[in-house]
Parts: sequence; structure tokens; C-alpha cells
Amino acid sequence: MKKILAFAGSTSSTSINKKLATFTAENLDKTNFDIIDLRDFPMEIYSSDAEKIGFPENAKKFTSLLDNYDGFILSLAEHNGSYAAAFKNIFDWSSRINNKVFRDKPLLLMATSPGPRGGVTVLEAGADRFARMGAREVITFSLPSFQENFKEGKMVNETLFSTLKEKISQFENAVNN
Repeated sequence: MKKILAFAGSTSSTSINKKLATFTAENLDKTNFDIIDLRDFPMEIYSSDAEKIGFPENAKKFTSLLDNYDGFILSLAEHNGSYAAAFKNIFDWSSRINNKVFRDKPLLLMATSPGPRGGVTVLEAGADRFARMGAREVITFSLPSFQENFKEGKMVNETLFSTLKEKISQFENAVNN
């Protein structure tokens, strides 16, 4: 059976994006999964000067981890319309180790936020960028107004949950083909 890696582009201990990524992985029908937390991969801020010294061990560890999966579920936190700094940093380091960060494998890319736009700005930026960074197929989903639509560990808006299930099915088909 195929296996995917799920994580949030956030290091918040209360990340709503990690909750969404975890919930999504738990709703896979025909694919196994692992969930990781970016807080387990602390590293210095990327710069060309730091790269000359060498790659941080956690950057190498994170990047090599990606080789072990058939696809990825990633839910991006949106900070001021862009990626969270911690995610951007690990993404920068990873892309220097292997510019096909997503290893020519499918990506279910999501975002959520407390507001009605659901992280759409970061979702659009990620979909555009990651397609050029080795994501073979980018399937997107946005969950607006997280606190209204996600309660007690599950999605309560049936229309949005139905849309997510369609995206999950599309993603699993891409992973398993």
C-alpha cells in the first residue's frame, strides 16, 4: 500500500493547519500515512553564507524523509499573505539539497485560516511555486473560517467536507496510479 506524509507549514503548537492536515490524512481510504511536525526540525535561517558552512542536520533529515513517501498532504499557514517563516526556511534549505522538493509526486495542498478567505493567497502562491519544485500534480483545498467550519476534530460544514472528500479521492488516485 502507498504511503503519504502529512504536515502543516507551521510551527505553532496550536496550528489549525496541522489539525486540517491530520484530519485529511485520517480520511484517506486507500493510503497509509505519517504525520510530522515542523517543530521537530529546528534549524538556522537559510542564507548563502550559512550554506557555505554546510547543510544543517535537520535540513538533511527532513529532506531525506521526503524520499520515503508516495505523495504529500501539506496545509500552509498564511502569515501576512505568504508562507510562515519556519516553513519558508525549511523549504529553502530543502530546495538547495534537492530542487525537486516534492520528488515528482502528488501534493494535496491546503490552507485554512480564521477568516473567510481561508488562506487563499498563500494557497495560490504555493500551488504556483510547488508545481515547479517537483509536485507532479497539485490538488488544492481551502477551508475558510476555521473555527466555524471545524469543531471537535472534524469538519462540520457538510458542503466543504464533501469538497474535501472529492479532493482526497483525486489525490489518492494520483498517488496510487
